[in-house]
Amino acid sequence: MARKRSRQLSSKLGPLAVGLAVIVATASFLIFTGYTPIPPTDRVVLGLLAVNAVCIIFLTVVVVMEAWNLFAARRAQVAGARLHMRIVGLFSIIAVVPAILMAAVGSVTLERTLNPAFMHDVRGFILNTVDAARLFREGQCRSLLQEARLTAADLDRGKTMFTADRQLFHEFFASRVRFLGFTAAAMMRLDGTIVEKIDTGARFGTSIVKPQPNDFSDAKKNEPLCLILDEGRTFVALRQLSAFPDTYLYVARPVDPFSVAFPRQASRLIALYDVFDSHRSTIQMVFATMYVLIALIMLLSATWVGLAFANRLVAPIRRLIAATDQVASGNLYVQVAIDPSEGDLAHLGDTFNKMTSELRLQQNRLIAASNLIDERRLFTEAVLSGVPVAVIGVGTRGQITVLNPSADRLIHLGGEASATAIGQPIEAVLPEASPVLAEARSGDLRLMQGQISVSRAGRERIFNIRVTTEPGDRAQKNYVVTLDDITDLVSAQRTAAWADVARRIAHEIKNPLTPIQLSAERLRRKYGRLITTDREIFDQCVDTIIRQVDDIKRMVDEFSSFARMPKARLAEDDLTDCVRQVIFLMRVGHPDIEIEDRVPEQPIMAWFDRRLLSQALTNVVKNATEGVAAQMAIAPLAGRISISLEVTPDGLAEIRVTDNGKGFPKDNRNRLLEPYVTTRTEGTGLGLAIVAKILEDHGGGLELLDSPEGRGAVVRLYFPCSDTVHSTAETVIEEMTFSNES
Repeated sequence: MARKRSRQLSSKLGPLAVGLAVIVATASFLIFTGYTPIPPTDRVVLGLLAVNAVCIIFLTVVVVMEAWNLFAARRAQVAGARLHMRIVGLFSIIAVVPAILMAAVGSVTLERTLNPAFMHDVRGFILNTVDAARLFREGQCRSLLQEARLTAADLDRGKTMFTADRQLFHEFFASRVRFLGFTAAAMMRLDGTIVEKIDTGARFGTSIVKPQPNDFSDAKKNEPLCLILDEGRTFVALRQLSAFPDTYLYVARPVDPFSVAFPRQASRLIALYDVFDSHRSTIQMVFATMYVLIALIMLLSATWVGLAFANRLVAPIRRLIAATDQVASGNLYVQVAIDPSEGDLAHLGDTFNKMTSELRLQQNRLIAASNLIDERRLFTEAVLSGVPVAVIGVGTRGQITVLNPSADRLIHLGGEASATAIGQPIEAVLPEASPVLAEARSGDLRLMQGQISVSRAGRERIFNIRVTTEPGDRAQKNYVVTLDDITDLVSAQRTAAWADVARRIAHEIKNPLTPIQLSAERLRRKYGRLITTDREIFDQCVDTIIRQVDDIKRMVDEFSSFARMPKARLAEDDLTDCVRQVIFLMRVGHPDIEIEDRVPEQPIMAWFDRRLLSQALTNVVKNATEGVAAQMAIAPLAGRISISLEVTPDGLAEIRVTDNGKGFPKDNRNRLLEPYVTTRTEGTGLGLAIVAKILEDHGGGLELLDSPEGRGAVVRLYFPCSDTVHSTAETVIEEMTFSNES
């Protein structure tokens, strides 16, 4: 609002200020050039200068107001402010450049008129004459100093003459003075006492003046200085006489009168020239000031005219820019005010209004369609987020387009990794699905399914995969890949099947074992004494039968134990003490292998079955010792097993058994947890299956991982510490057992 009032005031005062300034400038020019009856006296000139200065101040205020409005619009980022400033700048340059050129031409012309070239030569000649007179006087001084030095040397050599014959020395001294043209000469001590004085008979310059003490000091230092007497008409030289103690030679010579009078005349002439030069500068300054004032008036007037023209030109463009900015921000209801007097710009505004109306209609249709698509998308995302099956959308180029949370968890792409998985080829993220996807692409069926095994971070899972495609005959199709984790189901089915098999085998085999063992023992008791030949062979055969029966009984007992695993009886106990006891027993049994203890010192209280958990941990450590021993048989190395215990932030007790043995196989690693699957020839394949069953009864699990050191294996046993979690886990296990039995 304030900017609007300032613009209105400037638009009213501008024409008045420009008209008044142009009239005053024209009148000033006519008075100065003599085209009016008013003479350009000092009083008239001062008056004109004052009136022009007032007009300039008035114009400056108006232009500054316009410029401030422009600057405020630019700072407020008003539409069209940059274009406005460019137009004003262009007008200002057009007005300034001719004014500067005319000012330069006028200044040079005025300078050449009031200051001809030969005037500089005259002043230079006068100054050079003064310099010449000064150099002439300096030459006279140097000549006097040189002759005084030679005379002092002659007097020093005549010291003997001074002592022997004073009169002869006086005549010798006088002859030298007359020969060199001195007007005064004397031998003087420091206190001013004259030892010897020569009367030259000259008309002037014969007086001897006592020098100052510093003059004697300069003479003692052989300084080339001349003393000036009689208002500059006499030069005096002072030189020390080395043969005479504390005695100095004092000589004087008059200066040429021309060299004394000429510098004074030249100085007066230069003063007259300077007066003329100062008057010329004043005239030149007056003309230049008046010219500058008139030029400023014209410049400011042109600037205001440019500002006014720019305001009228930019106003419709500014309205269009402001409306365009609103359209860019999403407001399609904006309309531009149209003034028919603006010509083509008015037509442009009308076209803009029609364009916004059409865009508004199209936007409403697009918003309605987008809302429908968003509703369908939100419904689809809600369905996918609640589905436990992993769902992956695959585009026409094989890139991932959709990834639900279950897919994140199953293929281990959580957090930022899931964001980066979108847009990547499915072959790079899930290469195990490539064969099924390739078969779906090459076939004509809409549904293709199979089973794949996915291994991530040392964990292997089994998935039931289904690939479906959209209906249609397009060559480029989108696909939906669903992954159903059936690892636990397959493991439970296999475990249940093997438990039933073990129970049947134990029942069928254990029944005849006791009669066989009793019969063998009866044969030994009844016929052992009667056999006299090959008695050792008879005893060896009977012992073999009994021993093999015992081995079969032990194997059958293992089958029975697996088939009828006792239910875990959970109680709160010290998990740290349980783990340390197992470590102690294994160290005693395997002293050749280093077993490292990474168990915390403070007790860890948890809910677990101490006997079953000790059995599970003992089996795992026993397998680790066997793996280390197998690796030591292949290549000599220092066997090492590390057992660590910690509680994770989510309340899980985690036991890790790490060894540097031969490790686990890369393929079908999870099958080692199934009964009767082993990599050793002498094993039964029930150890890890029993451990997995014990951990499941505790609500935990078992993972077979690779050692981070590159060689060896890591077995991770984990279960919840609190009894609340155990209760939930027991309920789930019972439901799974009931489902499997059904």
